[in-house]
Amino acid sequence: MIFTGILFGNNERCTKNKTIETEMPPCFVDLNLDQIIHAITAPKEEYNLTPFYYTILNSIDDIVYRQKIMQDIENTLYHPIGRFAENMCEMRKYLVKSEKFYYKYQQESCFLDAADIYCDLIETLYSDLTNAKVKSQGFLLFTKYLANYLQSESFISLREEVKTLKTALSSIQYRIRINGLRVQVVYPNAETNYGNEIETVFAKFREGAVKDYLLKYSDPEDMNAVEAQILDGVAYLYPDIFSRLDIFCEKHPRYWDDTIVIFDREVQFYMAYIDYIENIRQSGLKFCYPEISDSDKKIHAFETFDLALAKKLVEENTTVVVNDFSLRDKERIMVVSGPNQGGKTTFARTFGQLHFLACLGLPVPGKEARLFLPDKIFTHFEKEENIKSLNGKLQEELIRIYTVLQQATPNSIVILNEIFNSTTLTDQIFLSKKIMEKLIHSDLLGVWVTFIDEIASFAEQTVSMVSAVDRENQSLRTYKIERKPANGLVYALSIARKYRLTYRFLKERLNK
Repeated sequence: MIFTGILFGNNERCTKNKTIETEMPPCFVDLNLDQIIHAITAPKEEYNLTPFYYTILNSIDDIVYRQKIMQDIENTLYHPIGRFAENMCEMRKYLVKSEKFYYKYQQESCFLDAADIYCDLIETLYSDLTNAKVKSQGFLLFTKYLANYLQSESFISLREEVKTLKTALSSIQYRIRINGLRVQVVYPNAETNYGNEIETVFAKFREGAVKDYLLKYSDPEDMNAVEAQILDGVAYLYPDIFSRLDIFCEKHPRYWDDTIVIFDREVQFYMAYIDYIENIRQSGLKFCYPEISDSDKKIHAFETFDLALAKKLVEENTTVVVNDFSLRDKERIMVVSGPNQGGKTTFARTFGQLHFLACLGLPVPGKEARLFLPDKIFTHFEKEENIKSLNGKLQEELIRIYTVLQQATPNSIVILNEIFNSTTLTDQIFLSKKIMEKLIHSDLLGVWVTFIDEIASFAEQTVSMVSAVDRENQSLRTYKIERKPANGLVYALSIARKYRLTYRFLKERLNK
């Protein structure tokens, strides 16, 4: 096999259509993935990584391909890849400078420096990869690609020309004669440089540290007209060397290898994510490489959490609550109920984030996870009514949920969050049961946040999850989501306690 890229595998079972998405997936805002991806990619804006995070993989082999690459980077290659990226960035800076400079020989000298940096970084990267003893197919193939490239006639020729030219240019010596406004560039003669001897003679008169009265001049990168004419004079003295420099720049306008340039961008997909989760890991929260299935819908995750919320809480030095979930046998949909502000929506977002990140081949929040490979993730969260629309809020919700049900397949994931709140309880129950019938019939996976208890025990495919409260003070939320039957009493009791309407409070008031 040959190396085709560090983001996609190249065997027959890997993704054949590697079209990169440019539009943000519809589920991103509801799941707070837009916040996560922006925070990941913003520090590396020059690489334009966002489309890579929009593109969900549809092949388990592709996912495993990325997981192994990520493990190589985390285990041994993070710093070597970081150095490689820094050197590539430095090379690009020299190329930009060479285009901005006005004078020809300064442009060409800067271009030569960029090529020199490139040759060095390629050799260094190959050495780092071979010494690291990489295990992933991606890096093994890339290392082999680099080995062949280093032995290619094009690179050997480039390296030799750069080395020879740099040596020749560094060997140039010349003398400047200044007479009034006349500046003359001539060959150096055998005149002795007395500078060091003078410093030695006067060193005995030095009395400790003295004030430096030397005037500091600014040294702009671009040459002025006088400096350019001096350089032209030097070129006139050494026409052979500067002629070779001209030929080099004409011969190698694009000296770099396109595959290596693409690798430089694509590998930042992994580096950016590692950088993003580093401080979260340092806080004690765990990440894991999930097992992925495209057929078995028995899934679970332990000690998982909302990545966007965790990032915020860790930066605020606040504790992050972790949760577990599992679906077994015929179970397909988790119905989450309980008091408001108890972590239900956060749990639903966590479920969606886990599956999306897993389908990018990235480690996911949690100690352990086994997840499903969806063809698409659909979300339906409550939105503000559009006053410009002629439809009412309920009608808009029905249109949106109808679209989801029409597009969803048995391999999809659907996440619903407190829908139909704009209508009566009777209508909510009726509509919710109809939608649940459709979801169960589709045999898809999902999470449904609701306060309608009847949905939680609708069928054997539904699993009741409840946001827990403190046992001693049931008005306090623990943000733990527990697998247990929904009864609505927890929320009712917390409201009753809040307004002092429990049996004990009422009895005390009546006895006064």
